[in-house]
Amino acid sequence: MKSYFDSLVLGAVIAIGWVTSAQAALPIQQLDSYKGAKAYLVQTQSLPMLDIEISIDAGSRYDPTAKAGLASLTGELLNKGISSSKSNLTEAQIADQIADLGADINVGVTGERALIRIRCLSRPDIRDRAVQLARLMLSSPSYDPVVLNREKQRISAGLLEAETKPDFVLDRRFRKAVYGDYPLGNFLTVQSISGLSASDLKQFHQQFYRSDRVIVSMVGDVSQLEAQEIMQTLVRDLPQTGPTIPPLPQLARSPVENLSEREISIPFDSQQAHIAMGMTAVARNNPDYFPLMVGNYALGGGGFVSRLMNEVREQRGLAYSVFSYFAPGQETGIFQAGLQTKNDQASMALDVMTETISQFIAKGPNQSELDAAKANLINGFPLRIDNNRKLLDNVSSIVWNGLPLNTLDTWTEQVNAVTREQIEAAFQKYLAMDRMKIVVLGAKQ
Repeated sequence: MKSYFDSLVLGAVIAIGWVTSAQAALPIQQLDSYKGAKAYLVQTQSLPMLDIEISIDAGSRYDPTAKAGLASLTGELLNKGISSSKSNLTEAQIADQIADLGADINVGVTGERALIRIRCLSRPDIRDRAVQLARLMLSSPSYDPVVLNREKQRISAGLLEAETKPDFVLDRRFRKAVYGDYPLGNFLTVQSISGLSASDLKQFHQQFYRSDRVIVSMVGDVSQLEAQEIMQTLVRDLPQTGPTIPPLPQLARSPVENLSEREISIPFDSQQAHIAMGMTAVARNNPDYFPLMVGNYALGGGGFVSRLMNEVREQRGLAYSVFSYFAPGQETGIFQAGLQTKNDQASMALDVMTETISQFIAKGPNQSELDAAKANLINGFPLRIDNNRKLLDNVSSIVWNGLPLNTLDTWTEQVNAVTREQIEAAFQKYLAMDRMKIVVLGAKQ
C-alpha cells in the first residue's frame, strides 16, 4: 500500500509534468476559411470533451444611438426560440434538447461581439447534435414578440434594481465619462429597450449575423478534419455577405481638461464612497501591451504586492482594496483605477491614489517591484491555461485581436523581456494625470 508521502510525490511528479506541457502551450491551428468565416483549433485529448466559441462581430458598439440594447437583445434571444423551414423549436424545447445532450450552450453579448459557447462530450453522436442545434440558433432565431416582451420586462426590472447599487451606477458614469459619444459609452436603459420590436431584432440579425463576421474557436478532443466540418456546419446557413456596415468612429484620446471639468461627483445614499479614475488607453495588439501589463501589475494589478495597495491600505488604512488595470480591446481600451472608502475619507483616498499613480507614471516601478511582478506573472501562467475553458478564452482573445498564433508560446518570454525603461516610456506615452476622468460616488459634499 502506498504511503501518504508516496502519493504526494506521485501527485507532484504528475503535476510538474502537466505544468511543463501547459507552459509549452498546445499549438493553435488555423483551419481553412469557409464562406469568409475563420476557424481555429487547439487539440487536447486528456478529456473526451469539446469547447466551442462562436464570435460574431455584432456587439453593442453597433447599437444605433436611439436603440441602445438592440445588439444585446438580438444576441441574448438566440436561444429563446428557433424558426426555420425544417425546425421550429420553443425556448423550452431548446432547453430540453440541451439537457438531453448533457451539454451547455450559452449566449451573450459584449461591447465588441456576440457569443455562443458550446461545451459537450466529443462523442460524434452528442457533438453533432449540439452543433446542429447551435447552427439553428445562430441562423434562425424566431424572435417571438411574446418572448421579447417578457425579456424586456425582465431586463427592465433588473435595471431598476441595479440602479440602486453604487457599483453599477459608478461603472456606467465612469465609462460614459471616458468614452463620451463613442458607442462603448452608450448603455441600454429602460427607455431605450422599451421601443425595441421583434422586427428591429430581425433586421439587426440580418445585417450583422453573416459568415464573414464569424470566428469559430475550438478546444478539445477532435481532429482537424472534424473541426473543419464543425465550423462549416455552424455557419452554413448564414449569408456570406450583406449590406455595407458603416465603420465605427475613431475613439479620441481623453482630452486635457480642468480638474473641475473632468471630476464628477455623484450624490448617493451609500455608507462608502466609490471612486473610479481612468482614461482611454490601448488596443490589445499594441506593441506596448506587455510593458503596460507588467507595469500595471506592480502599480495596482498585483493585489497585496502592488504599490497602490501598499500606499492606500497598508500605509494609511484608507481602503480594504484598491486596484488598477488595463482593459484592452480589439480597437481600443481603457485604463481604470478604483477603490471604496469611508465617505469622510474620500478626498484623502483620492489624493493618495492620484499621487501614487502620478509618481508611477513619472518614474515607473523600482527594480524589486519589477522583479516581483515578473515572477508572479510568469509563475502564474500555467493557471491561465490549466483547463479547456481557459484555453478557449485565450485562443478566443488571440484570434479576435489578431495576435500571432504562437502568443501562448512566447507569453512568458515577452513578460520576462520587459524593462523598467520600457514601462516608464509606455506609461508616459499613454497615461497622463491631466487627462484622467474621475468619478466619486456617495461622498459627502
